[in-house]
Amino acid sequence: MMKRRIIAFVIPLLFASALSLMAQDAPATLTLTVDQAVDYALAKNRNVASARYDLLASEKGVWEAIAAGLPTLDGSVGFTNNLIIPVMVFNGMSFKVGTDYEYSNGVSASTTVFNAPYLVGIQTAKLARSITQKGLIQTEEDTRETVATTYYVILVSHQTLEVLDQNITNLEETMASTRAMFSVGMAEATDVDQIQSSVTSLRNTRASMERSLELNYNMLRYLLGVGRETEIILSDVLDDIVAKIQVESVLDESFVLEENINYQLVEDQVKLSELSLKGVKASVLPSLGAGWSYSRAGRGDEIGSLAFANGSYVALQLRVPIFASGLRHTSIQKAKINLDKANNTRMMVSDQLLLQEKQLRYNLVSANEQYISQKENIEIADRVLISFENKYNQGMASSLDLTNANNNYLTAQSNYLNALINLLQTKVAFDKLMKKL
Repeated sequence: MMKRRIIAFVIPLLFASALSLMAQDAPATLTLTVDQAVDYALAKNRNVASARYDLLASEKGVWEAIAAGLPTLDGSVGFTNNLIIPVMVFNGMSFKVGTDYEYSNGVSASTTVFNAPYLVGIQTAKLARSITQKGLIQTEEDTRETVATTYYVILVSHQTLEVLDQNITNLEETMASTRAMFSVGMAEATDVDQIQSSVTSLRNTRASMERSLELNYNMLRYLLGVGRETEIILSDVLDDIVAKIQVESVLDESFVLEENINYQLVEDQVKLSELSLKGVKASVLPSLGAGWSYSRAGRGDEIGSLAFANGSYVALQLRVPIFASGLRHTSIQKAKINLDKANNTRMMVSDQLLLQEKQLRYNLVSANEQYISQKENIEIADRVLISFENKYNQGMASSLDLTNANNNYLTAQSNYLNALINLLQTKVAFDKLMKKL
């Protein structure tokens, strides 16, 4: 029963196996405040690094889109040895059609003069780069939140272990005095067994908490991009962190929807759908290309005595779409539907974010009230426990009374620690939404 009442903080370790595969370049010991841990993660975290690579690739994609319509220049050289030359007969006379050797070289250039889909493609590539850049910002914000939350969970877990250690020590002292009383006939065997059972249960709970704590440390190591052998020391103090939380001033901050990265991303998706529609419409417009070529060709039956001739041309090519069996019309209608869907998604995300803001404000007020209330309950439960310990030592209370008082104290501690981590997590979530994290 007691074990079920002790809080256990475990963050799912989704990437534990990946830790053993990562190259290690971190120091053997890291001493970090929560802000330093966040900064370290932004510099070393694999997900953040991957998002940065995506941004670099998208920047190259812009130049790739631009280069697709820029002038191109090609050179060519050819040599042919005709092993068998066709022979034609005309008026009883035969003659060869061709020469033994042919040689040619030349240079050609081409460029796009006007192509509407090409211009839209450049705009799309630039917008894709913007979306990727916002994706990097979103990844960094998510990393900040996860690192801060994991950091706080570890601090609260350490405090939980301190509570358990103190409680185990107190019960062991009580058990030792109870055994002494039992040896002189002043206590019953059931009293010893009752307290021994409580001590055993607390030790098991502590062992479970230590395993959970190590999982949380491994999660933090993964977020920081360091290996299992790296020791992490958290230098922030819980009381100092909580003391800095001023709920009233935090709630006075205004929420600007347009600054939210999730809203910005759906706005870009709308722009992307608009460009898609624009691109489909552009496909019905004429396109114009230009080309130039210069060549030199030589033919003859002897390599050293080829007859050369030069050639050159300039060309313009106009392409005018005329009929596509209704394909373009269908594509335009589909693009319009996708644009309507993107606008609807933007409104949905806007409503969700505004609702989330109100909910987080409520949650923060509620979490702060719960924290204050549970902190007061601990003081009461502690006084009650001390009173029953004194009564038990004086023979005025049974071991069952003492165990119940101890269970009530542990429950109060559990509720307090739950309220503490809830307050910290709610504050982190609110700060993330307000871009204050």
